[in-house]
Amino acid sequence: MNLSRKLLALALALCVLAFSASALADTVKLKVWGNQENQEILGELIEEFKAANPDTTWDISLGVVGEPDAQARYNEDATAAADVFAFPSDHTLQLVQVDALQDLPQKDAEAMIAANLPNAVEAATVGDYYYGYPMSADNGYFLYYDKSVLSEEDVKSLDGILAAANKAGKQVFMDVSNGWYIASFFIGAGCTLGIDENGKQTSDFNNEKGLAAAEAIRAFTADPAFMTGDDSVLVGAMGGKLCAGVTGTWNAVSIQEKLGENYAACKLPTFTCAGEQVQMGSFFGAKLIGVNSLTQYPLEALSLAQFLTNEASQRKFFEIRAQGPSNINVASDPDVTGNIALKALYDQNQYAVSQKTVSNSYWTPAEAFGLEMENKSTGDLQAMLDTMVSQITQ
Repeated sequence: MNLSRKLLALALALCVLAFSASALADTVKLKVWGNQENQEILGELIEEFKAANPDTTWDISLGVVGEPDAQARYNEDATAAADVFAFPSDHTLQLVQVDALQDLPQKDAEAMIAANLPNAVEAATVGDYYYGYPMSADNGYFLYYDKSVLSEEDVKSLDGILAAANKAGKQVFMDVSNGWYIASFFIGAGCTLGIDENGKQTSDFNNEKGLAAAEAIRAFTADPAFMTGDDSVLVGAMGGKLCAGVTGTWNAVSIQEKLGENYAACKLPTFTCAGEQVQMGSFFGAKLIGVNSLTQYPLEALSLAQFLTNEASQRKFFEIRAQGPSNINVASDPDVTGNIALKALYDQNQYAVSQKTVSNSYWTPAEAFGLEMENKSTGDLQAMLDTMVSQITQ
């Protein structure tokens, strides 16, 4: 090799070394958002992630932005939003529509699908792409009950629950004027909510099946045992005049304290619909961690999001916060399946539909219809349903 070629080779080698040193010195700076209750756990997991990836220099900051607020904060200023943030699955579609989320690479998507419950995977899916890693699968509702009043046979049907409650001089709670809960009857009857190609809400709650569901709602709210209100009413009355109520895992500790050894929970009951027993449906929601499409470090951000939602991380969230896991292995753990509230939720989830296809236009009309039912309206049900659906789909 002549001198000029040796010098050229040496120069190239020095360039490679300089580039490598520069790459090593580069700091990956990421911002993470999570809710207040998860700050300590997220902080621990971030430190574990950094320790597991020592070849990279990390600068990861953690901020308090709850899952329900992430979309609004992103819309305020996408460039100032976190690189990695948690959000509820009913915001997935809206975030995708404004190009907020980085879709998962095929290999990561395949691993996510294999590791998580089908409902949670569906919650992250829009079209043929996946836009987040599920971190929990516990945003749903089911039935809590006092087993000193209601038997396992009683709670199989709403008719059985009401009959036993009336016999014991007790009541049964459901917030019918909340669109989240009232949908149980319509979903159970076979009605649907969807999003059309223009992004508008669709609903057939006013068809023949919807009318049968509405008649069942009217019968329920007219029963002497019916009680409604908010969570404070439910928890306050449970174990006293209240023997059963529909709500979610967030009230589990309080209800268990009220009922003590009589604490029990199960999937929602069947109800009489057009003369037949029909299983009540529900909404299913998951919490996801996604990556900002504008991040300067997409691969590193995706790696962090994946770490924060992996099996070990979900196990930690369950052990510390009793968060319902979406990870298949953690969800099948005896500690999880032995949790009365989570077991009831998972049993109900097979009858649940994704909340992802429910837009903001649904909630107010559904609430108004529910209020009329709670107020014992004797108006024409078909006309009331037609009004509700026209407002939902306008």
